[in-house]
Amino acid sequence: MPGVRRQERGLRRIEEILRAAATVFADCGYEGATTNAVAAQAGISPGSLYQYFRNKDELAAALAEFYRERLVQFRDNVPAATEGLDLDTLLDQMLGPLVEFNLAHPGFKALFARTDMPVALRDAVAPAHTAIHRQVETLVGSMFPELDPEDRHRTTTVAIQLLRGMMPLIVEADEPQRAALVEELRLVLRSYLLARAGRR
Repeated sequence: MPGVRRQERGLRRIEEILRAAATVFADCGYEGATTNAVAAQAGISPGSLYQYFRNKDELAAALAEFYRERLVQFRDNVPAATEGLDLDTLLDQMLGPLVEFNLAHPGFKALFARTDMPVALRDAVAPAHTAIHRQVETLVGSMFPELDPEDRHRTTTVAIQLLRGMMPLIVEADEPQRAALVEELRLVLRSYLLARAGRR
């Protein structure tokens, strides 16, 4: 039992460090963040942090995995198929949970919402990005079966970039402005997807 309790304490400490890293990444950006700042935010010494993570890249990779696991819950809130759904309903069902996810995880945008990621960060978050892309591409293909695989893949990439570009504005806005920005994003995505599918 002592070994089990020690393992549980270690897992709790890792989660505390990752939450601290999320805060620091959100406040300082990836480049501005340091392991010393993360340790201070977590209330531990840098030496204690290095027992779990050797550098900032390892922190980013672990945090990306942390978010990937939590995105499973977001994925479960999105319909697996679109039969019987219109595009407006699908967008509403996706955008609401996605905004809530970003509000609940402030460090998420530091790892996922930027388009100019350094190589180390890009490699760290690649598995999570791939999982997100597959999920959205499946939905796009289900809603717009007329798109061939290449068009579907490209359309998904552009739609995700639109989401990533708007999400920081949405998260940082106050409540009335946030709702207005979400509506603008919904309008842009709807118009783009319908145009790509050749529908009016």
